[in-house]
Amino acid sequence: MRLNFFRTHKQFTIFALLALLVIGVAIFAPLLAPMNPLEASMDDSLQPPGGKYLCGADKFGRDVLSRVIYGTRTSLVMALCLVAVIFVIGTVLGILAGYFGGIVDGVIMRLADMMISFPGLVLAIAIAGLLGPNMVNAIIAISAVSWTKYARLARSMVLKIKGCLYIEAAVTIGTRTFDILRRYILPNMITTMIVTAATDIGTMMLEIAGLSFLGFGAQAPTPEWGLMLNEGRTYLAKAPWLMIYPGLAIVIVVVIFNMLGDSIRDILDPKQEP
Repeated sequence: MRLNFFRTHKQFTIFALLALLVIGVAIFAPLLAPMNPLEASMDDSLQPPGGKYLCGADKFGRDVLSRVIYGTRTSLVMALCLVAVIFVIGTVLGILAGYFGGIVDGVIMRLADMMISFPGLVLAIAIAGLLGPNMVNAIIAISAVSWTKYARLARSMVLKIKGCLYIEAAVTIGTRTFDILRRYILPNMITTMIVTAATDIGTMMLEIAGLSFLGFGAQAPTPEWGLMLNEGRTYLAKAPWLMIYPGLAIVIVVVIFNMLGDSIRDILDPKQEP
């Protein structure tokens, strides 16, 4: 059965293996990196690719390949944490708004409307600027402007499920609100929410890299792809490898997780044609 599943869903299998490869690089970064990503050697500043520096060295003589490999760990952990935060916050608020309605719905949805009314990246930059530039505050800033998507989706699904006869029957026989939400509401919507979260991993990785590039995310000397792009832009003409390799890493990993999310959606979404 399992082999048939993987044979049937070839796209999912391919990109799941690639995603596992990326995760493996992040986990085993200390074993894969040829050098210490934080060790500087000014004598090797801006060394071109070749020799002991397969992908070149940066302005401090640090190995670019090692920093890209360690950057996988930083970027992936930040992206997964960010998706988990907005998934939980958005889903919970959406369920509360959709099920209880009234004042609760009004307050949550007006707050969501207020967040949506501002350009997302601009508001995230403003929040990160107020909190201070670091990785945790970057996650908080992006979460503050990204939870609305999940809240609106969860609310719309709850409103649809809430009108079903089995929900009315559960209310009639006196089933507790918490049990209704746990037994009937959440199981019927969680699949769509998970699919949405899976497709957002690549997007959130780009958002984090964008904030780091602008100086509001990871700070030096942390090996993070967006920060590496920021550090390399000054030397674009003289040392283009400082931007090429972290840029390629971002593109490859984002494409892998976007395609994986699409594959999961095709499998789990009951509305998709077989």
